[in-house]
Amino acid sequence: MALRPVHVNMKALDGLAVGRFWAEALGWTVFRPGVTTYVGPGDEFVWPDPVVLGLDIVPVPKSKTTAKNRVHLDLATDSAAHQAELVARLRALGATPADVGQGDVPWTVLADPEGNEFCVLEPRDIYGDTGPIARVVVDCAEPRAMARFWGEAMDWTLYEVTDEHAVLRSAKSVGPYLEFLRTPDVKTVPDRIHLDLLPYPGDDETAEAARLRALGATDLDLGQGDVPWICLTDPEGHELCVLAPS
Repeated sequence: MALRPVHVNMKALDGLAVGRFWAEALGWTVFRPGVTTYVGPGDEFVWPDPVVLGLDIVPVPKSKTTAKNRVHLDLATDSAAHQAELVARLRALGATPADVGQGDVPWTVLADPEGNEFCVLEPRDIYGDTGPIARVVVDCAEPRAMARFWGEAMDWTLYEVTDEHAVLRSAKSVGPYLEFLRTPDVKTVPDRIHLDLLPYPGDDETAEAARLRALGATDLDLGQGDVPWICLTDPEGHELCVLAPS
């Protein structure tokens, strides 16, 4: 039994507008499969995508607070010129500079039109084959504990774990990395961004949710009511959803 991350779930007041921003940012396409806005590669809606983590943008009635998101995206570039061009293009699309205490760093921190922080990385060889999203970064207190939970929860490979960070990636070595980064911040508000996980065909989301609870996950009530997915939090309180098998 195992789960696979299938998309990054992002909340937004205006899901279509945020979707259009991210589609332009990533060179992807906006799809409207239902009440949510999905952003993924190609001209046809494919879900789950076999390689990338798409963005599933969910409309909510509340705007982002001033608190920094504890989950964000890092975008890949292949040259200094590409990084500068991408930053300029994103700002023209409505992104704004963001100060999260990063200081003097070679990457650029921006926020999308609804304030979700993200980074445009300087060129790094390790991200040469990830596609436009280099990694999904999760702030945490204990990377080793996160490596144990998420390494058991998903079928991704643990690439590296230290006291400062833990890095996972698809066992097929495709798509973005998932990095848990040690930070001094503590969680004060619900996550605006989280991962949705999907069982493989033949597996059951109820059994998978029970397995995650045994690993340290807890149930989460967001007022979701009777829905076909199961809302949980990991041992540090990061939200996640276990979806019904496709």
